[in-house]
Amino acid sequence: MADMPPVPPAPFTPATQALLDNIRRAGFPPIHTLPPDQARASYRMGVGAMAVPGRELARVQDFEIPGPAGALPARLWAASHDTGLPVFLYLHGGGFVVGGIDTCEAMCREIAHHSGAAVVAVDYRLAPEHKYPAGMDDCVAAFTWLSQQGHTLGLDGSRMAVGGDSAGGTLAAVVALHARDAGLPLALQVLFYPSVQLGMVTDSFKAYSQGTLLTEDLMRWFERQARGERPAQRWHREPLHAEDHRGVAPAWIGLAQCDALTDEGHLYAERLRAADVPVTVREWPGVLHDFINMGRFIQEAGQAHLAVAEALRNAFAR
Repeated sequence: MADMPPVPPAPFTPATQALLDNIRRAGFPPIHTLPPDQARASYRMGVGAMAVPGRELARVQDFEIPGPAGALPARLWAASHDTGLPVFLYLHGGGFVVGGIDTCEAMCREIAHHSGAAVVAVDYRLAPEHKYPAGMDDCVAAFTWLSQQGHTLGLDGSRMAVGGDSAGGTLAAVVALHARDAGLPLALQVLFYPSVQLGMVTDSFKAYSQGTLLTEDLMRWFERQARGERPAQRWHREPLHAEDHRGVAPAWIGLAQCDALTDEGHLYAERLRAADVPVTVREWPGVLHDFINMGRFIQEAGQAHLAVAEALRNAFAR
């Protein structure tokens, strides 16, 4: 794919273009120019301004999950107090540096409402204070605990799905590979525009890594902040390069057309299909990276939430 002639950039939808224009006029400093703590506050404020208001749900519960370096803050959302609900572990995006439970909450509430599943998010450790793969270790631990101890929360740990966006999509893909290797049940992996490799410069990167919200400068900053010791396996950061993808959970991959990471999502879908893994890919035209958190302004965010909820219902019904 990266060797093909560059594809001319597709036009943004009017709503996406208007949002970008408003952000530029506001003159906010780019995240990559800020210290990490200020970058986190800026991202949290941005998502708070763009995400849909949080939907009221019957059950919202804060709790902790044992992690490799201490307790992991977690939050559960469910549309009912029914016991035996399936579980969707959601891993937030943010380049392994920013983001948290609060920045994915609006979407998690929507998915819980429409899917009927219990949605759980965790505050995994962030760089640069905790270099990668610390966050990965936390996510694997959270998934394992929910699989084995979810019954203590009234959940069905035998019906699990995992998902995430951007860096969270990377983590979800890695967790899916770990689940296969550990023999843990996993019905579905939901990957929104995941980063699955670092070496290849794709056509979508060339077209959309400037003048958007996920720029080349921001991606390089994220990697510099996150880089620690080399992961034990290359696929712990670059799941595209796992030695074998056979037997991993079916995948639902959601992409934004005008995003530097779009081609990586297609590459991962191709790799999974080559390993006989069922894959569904949805690409929304004219929208950009992180659109799923922009529901106040971009209607496609709501469409994506509904599509994930449907995919979860179907996966848990099998």
